Amino acid sequence: MGPLTLVIDSATPACSVALLDGDTVVAEAHEVVGRGHAERLVPMIDALLSGRRPGAILVDCGPGSFTGVRVGLAAAHGMRIGWGVPLAGFSSMSLLAAAAGREPGAAVGVALDGGHGQVFVQSFGDDPLRPLDRLASLAPSEAALQVTAPLVVGSAAAALVGQRGWGEWRDALPRAADAARLPAPLRTLDPKPIYGRAPDAKVAQ
Repeated sequence: MGPLTLVIDSATPACSVALLDGDTVVAEAHEVVGRGHAERLVPMIDALLSGRRPGAILVDCGPGSFTGVRVGLAAAHGMRIGWGVPLAGFSSMSLLAAAAGREPGAAVGVALDGGHGQVFVQSFGDDPLRPLDRLASLAPSEAALQVTAPLVVGSAAAALVGQRGWGEWRDALPRAADAARLPAPLRTLDPKPIYGRAPDAKVAQ
């Protein structure tokens, strides 16, 4: 067994962690908690590791909920400092695309609930997987026009496919263990937030 990688994903209603040995999933824990990631995440990691120390950390940088993204990144940075190990990030959109089960080279759209009536959308394709466009936060009607892939995955996939009136959809939230399916370029992001849209709170001028 080589150096283990701890994967942390708390950017959406799912609270998910995994331990990878290369592309092999050694252990995982995945719960849809809605809220309460701050209370659930660290005990989940402790139980998963069971005394083992990883040699690297991967963390979901978003987009998703502002709180969930921050919780995961804070935990990852704290453990990076404590263990003295490398830390890198990935996006929730690329993780869902990698887990979609598409045909090699085929396009897949990802649609996540962005809150406040918005949908996070991005399309992926080619082999190995890569983004085909930029992440966007759009109203459902606009999102339906932007995503043209026949398969759409994510928490807002059903609504998007229903809006445009065609295609296949799969309801899904990011699962940490699926990081094993990410091509190397999609798992080397700077470990900083990808919020996808401007914060709700505004600084008074």
